[in-house]
Amino acid sequence: MVDFDTQRALRKNRIRRRGIYLLPNLFTTAALFAGFYAIVQAMDARFDLAAIAIYVAMLLDSLDGRVARMTHTQSAFGAEFDSLADMVSFGAAPALVMYEWVLRDMGKLGWIAAFVYVAGAALRLARFNTLLEVADKRWFTGLPSPSAAALVAGFVFIMDDYMVDPLAVRWLAWAITLLAGLTMVSNLKYYSGKSINLKKSVPFFVIFLFVIVIAIASYQLATTLFACFVAYWVSGVVVSAWLALRKRRSATT
Repeated sequence: MVDFDTQRALRKNRIRRRGIYLLPNLFTTAALFAGFYAIVQAMDARFDLAAIAIYVAMLLDSLDGRVARMTHTQSAFGAEFDSLADMVSFGAAPALVMYEWVLRDMGKLGWIAAFVYVAGAALRLARFNTLLEVADKRWFTGLPSPSAAALVAGFVFIMDDYMVDPLAVRWLAWAITLLAGLTMVSNLKYYSGKSINLKKSVPFFVIFLFVIVIAIASYQLATTLFACFVAYWVSGVVVSAWLALRKRRSATT
C-alpha cells in the first residue's frame, strides 16, 4: 500500500509533467510585450507608437481566450497569466503613457489621476475574476480595462496625430484618465458581445457596413478608433439607464 507522502510526491510529479499550454500563452505573452513596448515608447516620447502598441495588446488579448477555448487548452495558469498581463497592458501602460504625455506637467494632480486609473484597472480585474462564474455573460459590470486603455491611449493617439499641444488639452486629458479609472469600478453595464454568433448568417448590408468602417479607419485611424471607444464608453450610461427604467416599469405593473 502506497503511503501518503508517496501519493503526494506522485501527484506533484504529474502536475510538473503536465506543464502549460503553449499556444494561448504565446498570445498572452505577446500582449504583455505590447504593453511593455508601449511604456518604453512613451519614455522615448514616441506616443503614436505607444498608443498603437496598446491597441495591438487589445487585439492579442481578445484572441488568447478564444484560442484556448477553440483548442480546449484552458487552464488556471492561463487565466492567472492573462490577468497579470492585462494589468500591465491595460492598467500600468495607459496610465504611464498619459503621464509621460502630459500629466507629469500637472504635478500632484497628474500622478493622482494616473494612480486612480491604475487602481481602477486592478480592482476591475479582481472583481471580474471573482464574479466570473456567476456574472451575466451578456454584460460587463464596469468599463472593461481594455476599453478603458483604448480610451486613454486613443486620446493621446488622436491628439498626437493632429499635433495638438498637450498642455492645451491637459485638463481634458486629466478628466479622461480619472473618469476612465472610475468607470472601471462603477456598476454601469456594458455589452460584452459574447452572445454574438459568428457562425450565423447575416444580411448583405452588414458586410457592406463592415467594409465602410474599414475604409474610414484606413483614412483616419486615430479618429475612428477613438470615436468607437468613446461611443462604447457612453453606451454604458445609456444601457444602464435603460435597464433601470425597464426594471422600474416592470415593478410598477
